[in-house]
Amino acid sequence: MNRSQFTRALALIAPLAACGGDTPPGGGAAADGTSLKAPWFEEVGAECGIDFVHESGAAGEFLMPEIMTTGAALFDADGDGDLDAYLVQGGAVRSAPSERPGNRLFLGRGDGTFEDATDGSGADDRGYGMGVSSGDYDGDGDVDLYISNLERNTLLNNDGKGHFTDVTEASGTGSTAWSASSAFVDYDADGDLDLFVTNYIEWSPDGEKVCASPRNTRTYCSPKSYGRPAKDQIFQNQGDGTFLDVSKSAGLDAAFGNGLGVVCADFDLDGMPEIFVANDGTPNQFWDPSPTGRWADTALGAGCAVDTQGRAKAGMGVAAADVDADGDEDLLVVNLTGEDDSFYRNDKGQFVDRTPAMGLAVVSRRRTRFGVALRDLNLDGLFDLYHANGRVTEPARTMAGDPFAEENVLMRGLPNGRFEEVTPRAGLATPVSATSRAAAFGDIDGDGDEDILIHNRDGRAHLMRNLSADRGARSTAIDIRHDSGSPAIGAWVLITIGDRTVRREVRTTDSYCAASSPVLHVGLGDAKQVDRIEVFYRGESAMVVEGVSPGLQQFKFKR
Repeated sequence: MNRSQFTRALALIAPLAACGGDTPPGGGAAADGTSLKAPWFEEVGAECGIDFVHESGAAGEFLMPEIMTTGAALFDADGDGDLDAYLVQGGAVRSAPSERPGNRLFLGRGDGTFEDATDGSGADDRGYGMGVSSGDYDGDGDVDLYISNLERNTLLNNDGKGHFTDVTEASGTGSTAWSASSAFVDYDADGDLDLFVTNYIEWSPDGEKVCASPRNTRTYCSPKSYGRPAKDQIFQNQGDGTFLDVSKSAGLDAAFGNGLGVVCADFDLDGMPEIFVANDGTPNQFWDPSPTGRWADTALGAGCAVDTQGRAKAGMGVAAADVDADGDEDLLVVNLTGEDDSFYRNDKGQFVDRTPAMGLAVVSRRRTRFGVALRDLNLDGLFDLYHANGRVTEPARTMAGDPFAEENVLMRGLPNGRFEEVTPRAGLATPVSATSRAAAFGDIDGDGDEDILIHNRDGRAHLMRNLSADRGARSTAIDIRHDSGSPAIGAWVLITIGDRTVRREVRTTDSYCAASSPVLHVGLGDAKQVDRIEVFYRGESAMVVEGVSPGLQQFKFKR
């Protein structure tokens, strides 16, 4: 890829009024001017038009999929440049698909408000939902969706106007395993997106087991109770709208795991993506695709299979980011109550568990974490950490309401590389407690900061509007696309602000069972501009831009 194949467009971000957009109250200030006690977010889902209530179908049988069901996406469904929202529904495990409520599509108006556009859209898949991923698999410039379900998964082809067609059978992507997260990734560097699917356990409702809570009442079982980890799958894009399941020939059946979270990145800087799978109670997997077509699980040798004590934790959500600004992306895996996070510091594909050194060992283990992100949420130039929390078993003591509900947690990044918890908790003036699962991230109102869409089991979806832009915080947003208009998943940039250079990679999949916006948001802190942006594609430097002002920077190139 040579530099002449790139084009660049610049459009300044104009702050748009969002529903509930009052300037937050003040609070005590940190050394960098950030308020520690003023809220970072406000919950505006219902008032902004996200009228969605999840149904797990729980009716006393404690069927395990009921406690895992989730799925949320922020993506541009109709090609108007604004983010739209997609929420995956459950229903009842034993019901026929025709008897279940369908998934819902909400089109954004560009000002942070939404309208339900599900009827007639073709997006109302009625599988018992688990997750969703996004990517333009056919290269036509429209973002498509892959829905992971308890039974048959669904590939929805987008016509670019917010209408979808179920092409699962024709495309060959109809996995019938219990799937969780999935990811579009060009693992073979042929210019089109392949599809990786994590599968959880081999399970059927008639084989459900009986498990007890600490209060000696019946509750949901652990995946270890079944002892039947599933095989993940990789579908290779054939370039004609069809996929070939190459899981067996690639060697994915050589390592089993209870797969939940997945993230893809060029962790070892060789120009090709690796695929990390967070497994629940079994060692994580770190797949390194080979040009020969045979993959290798190198997690143990790479240092990210287990923790420093050799334990396999209850891996759920996963995030990747260059937290230490050394030019490669580190890994964060979130786990069950009583288990701390696993922060794996990366050194070109070799990882070291540095969880205590990051300030995460004590705070993280107090709750069960699913959705997760490492993003610069307050635009100070450092990565922050967001946890979407919710139990999977009932605690020893329960209060009125949902016994699985917990508050989410927000932690701010510090200049010394550690994290500290933000107060008020989760950055909200009014506490919110729910059984949170998927969390998707993106700028819903075009004001330059990232908002959060959260899917809650048996509850309303939450939309967390970020208040950073209200405080005058500035950012540069980097949108890298192919000439067709599709997001350039796998491209990455080196961004220099002052004496700090950080790597960011374009992806839509991390967190847990969620799809986020591919636009990269870079907080400027006290800086006036980004000093330098260098764009890479397939490991090669493709463009250098210097002196970049706040606002939206768009880069396009030929596949």
